[in-house]
Amino acid sequence: MEKFWEKLLSPKVIGPVMTIIIMFIIYKILKRIIKKIFNFKTNKIKHNKQITLMNFFINVIRVICLIITAVIILGIYNIETSAIITSLGAVTVVLGLAFQDLLKDFIAGISFILENSYNVGDWVTINGFKGEVISLGMKTTRVKAYEGQVLIINNGKITQVINHDAANSLAIVDVKIPTKYDIEKVESSLNNLCKKLQKELKDLKGNVKLLGIESLDENDLVFRITAEVEAGKQYEIQREIRKQIKLLFDENDFEKVQE
Repeated sequence: MEKFWEKLLSPKVIGPVMTIIIMFIIYKILKRIIKKIFNFKTNKIKHNKQITLMNFFINVIRVICLIITAVIILGIYNIETSAIITSLGAVTVVLGLAFQDLLKDFIAGISFILENSYNVGDWVTINGFKGEVISLGMKTTRVKAYEGQVLIINNGKITQVINHDAANSLAIVDVKIPTKYDIEKVESSLNNLCKKLQKELKDLKGNVKLLGIESLDENDLVFRITAEVEAGKQYEIQREIRKQIKLLFDENDFEKVQE
């Protein structure tokens, strides 16, 4: 019985067990810290990206803890680890060269997530292709054009990104009218319409403004109306403004009174 307890409490038994327990506790602590960090950044990183990046770092920590645990346990049993570590380093170099494009895509994906370059649902132009981001993975990004085409591009191949949803958009509507119209009356009516639209339109982020006459020639002139709106909502707002302008002109006679 005494020999049994001596063997059970020997360093070669207790050492590996204590190593596993300690590394497991360290892993749990680091995992909790990572989760708290990403919960703190919830407002800056969209939920799906937050989960992806958080799981990535947790997996990295898990692998590192497993490697450290294995090296310590091998040392307890007097197994030479330097040759193993050297071999692992050589294998890592070979794999890195073989999968350098994959690693490049992976690192680029992490970079896009960290920098919050674009999110799923954003309208972007990537390498000249415009559409909505429908997925952002560690290797590829998928963008769907308005007409339905889908661009699948490796993250490492992305050289230019224009995020159309990164800031508020500007709805612009030009109103072309004949010069024979009463310009003062048209301008006054358009100003009143802008005040009305200011109260009624949704997704506004600024004022609806009549900027004045944008251009003119012998027969026509153009008034310009602008509205600062939520990103991506400019086309919807432009259509509504044009509709209200048409109703305004249907209800009013702007031709000059002949003297």
